[in-house]
Amino acid sequence: MIKVLMISILLISLALAGCAGMSDTEQRALSGVALGVAGGAIVGALAGSVGLGAAIGGAVGAGGGYLYGKHEESKQESYQQGYKAGQQSQ
Repeated sequence: MIKVLMISILLISLALAGCAGMSDTEQRALSGVALGVAGGAIVGALAGSVGLGAAIGGAVGAGGGYLYGKHEESKQESYQQGYKAGQQSQ
């Protein structure tokens, strides 16, 4: 279990180091994967299957991170549209 946890931490660290050229949504999705894999591995270790827990956690984390990123993009786009409309009305 310690080996799997250490490998998971190493992979997460390497993945997060590569975020420099990504959009905000891509970064959030990758962060979701990292957190999901870590959480899934821990729950999987308790339940008896680290690999399956990590895989499920990663998939759920990726989906959640992506959806949250799109939500934040939508908020920012709405803000910018309102700001431009306010500037034009003056």
